[in-house]
Amino acid sequence: MEENMEEGQTQKGCFECCIKCLGGIPYASLIATILLYAGVALFCGCGHEALSGTVTILQTYFEMARTAGDTLDVFTMIDIFKYVIYGIAAAFFVYGILLMVEGFFTTGAIKDLYGDFKITTCGRCVSAWFIMLTYLFMLAWLGVTAFTSLPVYMYFNLWTICRNTTLVEGANLCLDLRQFGIVTIGEEKKICTVSENFLRMCESTELNMTFHLFIVALAGAGAAVIAMVHYLMVLSANWAYVKDACRMQKYEDIKSKEEQELHDIHSTRSKERLNAYT
Repeated sequence: MEENMEEGQTQKGCFECCIKCLGGIPYASLIATILLYAGVALFCGCGHEALSGTVTILQTYFEMARTAGDTLDVFTMIDIFKYVIYGIAAAFFVYGILLMVEGFFTTGAIKDLYGDFKITTCGRCVSAWFIMLTYLFMLAWLGVTAFTSLPVYMYFNLWTICRNTTLVEGANLCLDLRQFGIVTIGEEKKICTVSENFLRMCESTELNMTFHLFIVALAGAGAAVIAMVHYLMVLSANWAYVKDACRMQKYEDIKSKEEQELHDIHSTRSKERLNAYT
């Protein structure tokens, strides 16, 4: 009988511990982190593959080649964009972890596990710093989203030309890379619907795949913007929590000090009365 009671108490203790741990998880920060990681993964992964597909299309169908030397051409720019993608993936992986840690501290998970804690000036400064940094990152992701829409627009035009050639027989449509700023004005890289390269490009899988990869990368950038907005709401709520906790802490300190003073006064009077009686 006693063993059954002990087992029941043990199970109850484990259940209460699990509920306590689950209650300390910052679910709002967790959702924002998952959304951020998903958006960054889509943008970086699909963007990297779409850039590689763009290089294949330019070299195969537009007959472009890398410029020898240190000349800044479209292929060098694509390589730079790839390195930027690597940096974005690493930076926001670390930033998501930092925001999750900040969410754990602010929601009181550490308070529940280790007892009461003090709200310091440093903690408030860290929360304010995260708000400002997240706002800047949100503006940056808005710029990335706008920039990612440019290749989507270019490939949409190319896909439209391919579609129109199949609908209208005898149509002679041309796509000049100079109008998109990919090549210089003096360098003519134009492909028309009557050429064999254009027909092979429209029938290839590279064009369709690259177009859809850029669309998914654009969606990933949009998801990252939504995650940044979500983080801003979470951090603002955490800042309000920290501010209220700081005020409550000051109130408790003043109240404790006044109670100690009253206790000292009563103790002094009691001693004076006892001395007068004796």
